[in-house]
Amino acid sequence: MGYPDKKKELKQSYRQKPEVMGVYQIRNVVNERVFVGAALNLYGIINRHKFDLKLGSHRNEKLQADWLAFGGESFAFEILDELTPKDGSGRDYKAELAVLEELWLAKLQPYGDVGYNERKKGKEEMLRHNAANRSGDR
Repeated sequence: MGYPDKKKELKQSYRQKPEVMGVYQIRNVVNERVFVGAALNLYGIINRHKFDLKLGSHRNEKLQADWLAFGGESFAFEILDELTPKDGSGRDYKAELAVLEELWLAKLQPYGDVGYNERKKGKEEMLRHNAANRSGDR
């Protein structure tokens, strides 16, 4: 078996491997502030965060500011929990992932001075916000 055959085999094996999904955190090891998130592709989202932070274009302004202040070596990218797909099922794991993320957000409370996350608006708060925006448009 030659090198090109082995390379082709490795690529095919990689493509067939399911993505690792779950909950991750970006932890500032200097001040211990954390950002918690969830993704269907953990390694992909972690790479995206690193890329955006290095580029200076991360959407989370507080996280980006600390990255610039402390440097990239002051941050750890960690997987908190993995969601294992059921064999052979083509099901959508977004809802299960959202529940898992909510559990970690409740546990770690990464808001304000201890974290980079913003609290998600509850259903009632979102409805009030949408109603206020509609009445302002008239």
